[in-house]
Amino acid sequence: MSPNGQYGPYPPADTAVFVGRFSMPRGSFFGTHRHDHHQLAWSVRGLLRVRSEQAVWLLPPSLALWIPAGVPHATGSEGGALLRSPYVDPACCPHIGWTEPTVVQVTALLRALVDHLVRTDLAPQARSRAEAVLLDELRPVPVTSVSVPSPRDPRALAVAGALTADPADARTLADWGAQVGASARTLARLFVAETGIAFGQWRERLRMQAAMPHLAAGLPVEPVAHRVGYASASSFTAAFHRVVGVTPRQYFPVG
Repeated sequence: MSPNGQYGPYPPADTAVFVGRFSMPRGSFFGTHRHDHHQLAWSVRGLLRVRSEQAVWLLPPSLALWIPAGVPHATGSEGGALLRSPYVDPACCPHIGWTEPTVVQVTALLRALVDHLVRTDLAPQARSRAEAVLLDELRPVPVTSVSVPSPRDPRALAVAGALTADPADARTLADWGAQVGASARTLARLFVAETGIAFGQWRERLRMQAAMPHLAAGLPVEPVAHRVGYASASSFTAAFHRVVGVTPRQYFPVG
């Protein structure tokens, strides 16, 4: 990490798009940093976690996150991840006006272009053409980040910790209140005040976050649904679509 809070790599001055390659073992983490270049955060395998000041994204290989230059973010691996992250000179893509992190679909063409631009033997004109096609291939998808804010009050925090350890726990707020020494109404008020969302929404988001590593590993939807507290694949799929914006199979396409 450099003194100005940036992580490498640093693209050559005469290159519009430079593909950085990183291996990130399970649980590894790059702390908050920023880049002078735009970054397309993408992992060939594993589940990539990217956090900005506003949101958290969990990204399978089918999705990547465009991070505009200068935006602080932190990156971690939910599983063994292999990053292939293009870094783009802002002067070379004035037509891309995204000012906030934006999820894009990783098509077969985009994947092939990233692999192609890893090469160091490309003629300048051939490289320039490939870079232009890569930038034209970036298409936003309607995926919502899955942030799960943590409450601060010790009683609500105890509930949050227990549910994080076991997302399938179906106890009500009244049940939790008897355990942590607060009424159901108090706990409900604390979750809204300290996380910005109602307890039911908070638990639903937590369950989606817990489900994603299992889905990324290729587990079928039905056992994942049971593991995180849903009685059926259909009820889980409906909740996933409600929270994330797409279905599990759209987020984690097979093959």
